[in-house]
Amino acid sequence: MSRNGPFVTRGIVLKEGSIAEEGPTEKVFLFPQSSYTKNCWMRLYGKSTFLLYGIIELGLRGNYMEIAGLLFQQILIMFILMSIGFVFYKIKFISDQGSKDMAKVLLYLVIPVVIVKNFMIERSAENVSALLSSVVVSLIAMGLAILVSYVFFGKKDGVANFSSTFSNAGFIGIPLISATLGEGAVFYISMMIVLINALQWTYGVYVMSGDKSVMKPKNIITNPIVIAVVIGLVLFVSGIQMPVLVTDVFEIVSGLNTPLAMLVSGVYLAQCDLVGMLKKKNIYFVSFVRLILIPLITLGVFALVPAGNETIRMAVLIAAACPVGSNVAIFAQAYNSDYRSAVEQVCMSTILCLLTLPLVVMAAGMVL
Repeated sequence: MSRNGPFVTRGIVLKEGSIAEEGPTEKVFLFPQSSYTKNCWMRLYGKSTFLLYGIIELGLRGNYMEIAGLLFQQILIMFILMSIGFVFYKIKFISDQGSKDMAKVLLYLVIPVVIVKNFMIERSAENVSALLSSVVVSLIAMGLAILVSYVFFGKKDGVANFSSTFSNAGFIGIPLISATLGEGAVFYISMMIVLINALQWTYGVYVMSGDKSVMKPKNIITNPIVIAVVIGLVLFVSGIQMPVLVTDVFEIVSGLNTPLAMLVSGVYLAQCDLVGMLKKKNIYFVSFVRLILIPLITLGVFALVPAGNETIRMAVLIAAACPVGSNVAIFAQAYNSDYRSAVEQVCMSTILCLLTLPLVVMAAGMVL
């Protein structure tokens, strides 16, 4: 890569004709995920320069302020896209049915493609180890979210319990992590997204309804996210190389994730009574637990438990610090719970995450 790299917005590293790594130029240079890329930079610039930039043994340490800044910038971009969805819904350019259809495209096509695409990497010992580590780190994060939420809300407020337990790791987390840590880091949160979906249909349904008999484990098997991870694992383990035509289509479809997800989120915001919502104290408390308390407790445990490398822990932490997942509104409606409160919790936490997510990342710089 030439010295003109800073003027290029996207970088690609090739290994024997195949893509070893790709992403925003700064991420490929400063936070390479592939061992091949790391070795290339070390040979090109020397180990001393490599270490000076904090790209290998230093990992992310010393770069959290930059990540927090990039995160803040990306959230602003996402809020601009949300505002387009908000305005288009208000002026009836997007209907209720239209937003539901866009959400289906995201759930059944775009997010599964993003996940499968990120499993289409070399089955090296390093990547296998990273996958196993991400499972452990994700289990820790989800276990803490369930425990903290149950302590504060228990069975007395199923909607609040569901909201604080399950983050929007798909719609919000994937675009943020892709933009700040590189597309390869989405690989690290794939298992967390599977856990979130599986637990929503089992534990989530239970806390929402208070009835164990309504849990439907069979819905886990037919969930498009779970199916995508299974397909991705088959490709990863088998080492099957997809044709260039397929990878090109995957690349184009993956690019729809951020704009579609933000337009749908903007429609959710447009359906809220923003003025009335600001007067409800409980919504602030749910947002506090979801956006601040759970991420900080998770961060503290990550600092004590040496599971995964810093990039894995950072990716899962960002996913764990995301706002309330929009599925809470769907489940609340399906199980005759407080649908309006569910929508308001999604909206309020989405607005507040503009401030809380960068702060969580900066706190990570002091602890990890």
